Order: sequence, then structure tokens, then C-alpha cells
Amino acid sequence: MGTIVNDTDSTESKSNKLTSSNNDKLKGIEDLYTDKIRDGQWFWNTNAEQIFSEDSTIVAVGHASAKSIVPLELLRYIYLQPHDRIYDPNTHTISYLQTRTYLPVKSLPPKEKKRILVTGGAGFVGSHLVDRLMLMGHEVIVIDNFFTGRKNNVGHWIGHPNFELIRHDVVDPFLIEVDQIYHLACPASPPHYQYNPIKTVKTSVMGTINMLGLAKRVKARFLLTSTSGMYISYVYGDPEEHPQAETYWGNVNPIGPRACYDEGKRVAETLTYAYMNQDCVDVRVARIFNTFGPRMNANDGRVVSNFIMQALKGEDLTIYGDGYQTRSFQYVHDLVDGLILLMNTDYKEPINLGNPDEYTIREFAELIINEVNTSSKITTLPAPKDDPKKRRPDITRAEQILGWKPRWPVKQGIEETVKYFQRQLEAGLI
Repeated sequence: MGTIVNDTDSTESKSNKLTSSNNDKLKGIEDLYTDKIRDGQWFWNTNAEQIFSEDSTIVAVGHASAKSIVPLELLRYIYLQPHDRIYDPNTHTISYLQTRTYLPVKSLPPKEKKRILVTGGAGFVGSHLVDRLMLMGHEVIVIDNFFTGRKNNVGHWIGHPNFELIRHDVVDPFLIEVDQIYHLACPASPPHYQYNPIKTVKTSVMGTINMLGLAKRVKARFLLTSTSGMYISYVYGDPEEHPQAETYWGNVNPIGPRACYDEGKRVAETLTYAYMNQDCVDVRVARIFNTFGPRMNANDGRVVSNFIMQALKGEDLTIYGDGYQTRSFQYVHDLVDGLILLMNTDYKEPINLGNPDEYTIREFAELIINEVNTSSKITTLPAPKDDPKKRRPDITRAEQILGWKPRWPVKQGIEETVKYFQRQLEAGLI
């Protein structure tokens, strides 16, 4: 009879070494932040904070007028922190760490502390908005059906007394008492919204009706994002006006492959202002242009995530069309600043939130190749139907009404986004 060799000891030994190594790294970084908390370095002044360092590097985000200023290092710790898991690439297994600590949040007096609902709050932009609102000291309720959102994006807040995460589809009514509603729920990238176009239309229409009905019943302030907080202001379609101001009515193909999303968002705006005019609902509308940053979905088919993933894997970067179509890219922190400012002003007309600096798709691909330092080349494929040739926002209204304009250089945003995707790859999450 053959001898059965038990390799448990060697496997456990390897696992223990890996666990010990990861725990040492995690403890070192946790000790750093524990020291900062103990020494009071995380207790910042939301009314007056230096945004730029002496060398013009951004060190904080937010605006004093909305009391939303947060040290950038604190936000970076959230989305670039060591993961609460240990990934072994040899066995393709994950061990989850059980320790749970929370970063300090502002302690607000009851009259300033708001109950805020964020639909689609586990998504890309929604989760960054949640981080900021939590750090500002508010109570935050997230509802998400997790079609494109991920628990990992808000997992660091689960269990916090000020936070609640609920699996819910906005197509169905939802009852809760809140002061503000940020309505971001809807799949926003073509592969996702074209997967089930009827459901996409229902989410934009029925979801908006349900959230506006909730705002009407509880007298909450309601903010609609025309892109569900992710990428491009689709209400403008393939624009004939350049740059696009809020007064431009758009150029949309009502039966094209993007129509389920384009027309859904246009109807959502119609509904928003119908509820305002008929039922006196307090509304805000943000029209969002191309946005990028950490927590983008690696497989959403969008320009930034596609280019970064291809570059990190050493693959050639794929451009659809000749690459000379233009886009304007804003970093996610700038967008969150704008959303919070808009929610806390009394202006009710639509406002563009985007970066007026224009890049060709080819220029953006070259920027990412240089940042990743890869030998990848650029290849071209036919452009998709109804792909806009130009898109750049006119942000005059945002500058005048909100005092808002993008602060983040695209290059600095790309650096952080590349770092995020590198960490995701190392952790076996993508």
C-alpha cells in the first residue's frame, strides 16, 4: 500500500508566513494612522483648510462654504488602504481579516447633522460621495441593487453607527425619513445599460418617480445626476454645439443603441422639474461629464479603465475610431465637490459639472502609456454607432453660481487611478 503524504504542515507554514507578512504591513500602516488619530491630526477645520501645498500639489478637497473640506491623505487611506483580505496567488485563495476600525468623522450638533440617502451609493461616484458625507459627520443611507455597484466600495463603513447599507432596486418604492436624496442609481456604461435596455429605461423613469415621490412625502431636497454619477452627460447626445452649455437641448438618436440611457435621463430631468412645478419638490440637477478615478469598474468598457487595464497588462491600447474625437476628463474628487456644493445651494436650474480642458482620445492613451511606463502600442478599431465626436462642458454657470471649477490636474488624477488598479490587481480583485 502506498504512503499518503500529508502536506498540511507545509501548506499551513506557507499560509502563516503570508499571513504574518501581510499583517505586519497592515499593522505598520494602521499604527501610523492610529498615531495620527491619537495626536489629533485628523481633526481638521472644515471651514478653513489649505487646499494646495506650497508646490501647488492638492492636499485637501472640498469647499468651506459647504463645510465639506477633508484632508486628501484621509481619503487616500480609504481607497488606497491595505485590503481587509490576504490573497495567495499560488493557491488563488482569500483569507479575510476580522479587525474593524473606522476613521474619525466630524461630530456635528443635531441641528447640522443630516440624514442623507444616496441611491447607487455602492457605485463608482456614489461611494466617493458616501466617503465625503460620512467624514463630514452626516448619517448616510445607501441603497443599491449591486448590478454595477460593489459592497467593497463602501465596506469600510459597514457597522459604523452613522452608516446603513440596504440592498434595494429603485424601480420598487422605498420608504424612509431623510433630509436629502442624491439620486445616482442607474447603470452608466454601454455594456451595462445595453445589457437590458428595458430595465435601464425603467430605472431612469420608475426609479426617479419613486425617489421624487419619497422627496415629496418627507420634504427632502432632491438632487438628480443626469449621468447617474458616472461618466458623460448623455442628455446632450452627440452635440452640435461646442462647448455644451446648460441651455443646449441636445442631439439624441431616440432609437439608437444608446437611446435607452439617453432618453431615460432626459425623461428623468422632465420628471424632476414636473415634481418641482406641480408639487413644490425642492430639486437640483447636475449634468456630469466624463469622470474618472479609483473604484471605476475595470470591465465597464470605458476609455480610462480600458486604457489603464490594457497598459498594466502590457497589451496594446484599443482606440475606437481614429482617436481624434475629444473628451473632457474630470477627477472624481472634483465632481464630489460640485455635487455637495449644488445640493447646498438654492439654485434649481441644471448645472454642468465637468472639466473644460479638452483631450483627444489618442492624447489620453499616450498619457496613460507614459504613466504606466509600458511598451504598449495604440491600435484602432471602428467607432461605435452614435459615438460623439466632441464633448466639452461650458462650466460658466457652475463657476458663477457655485464658485466651483476643477482643481485636479488630469495627470495627478491618472497617477492615483493607476495606483488603485495596480493594488486591485495585486489583491486578486480584478
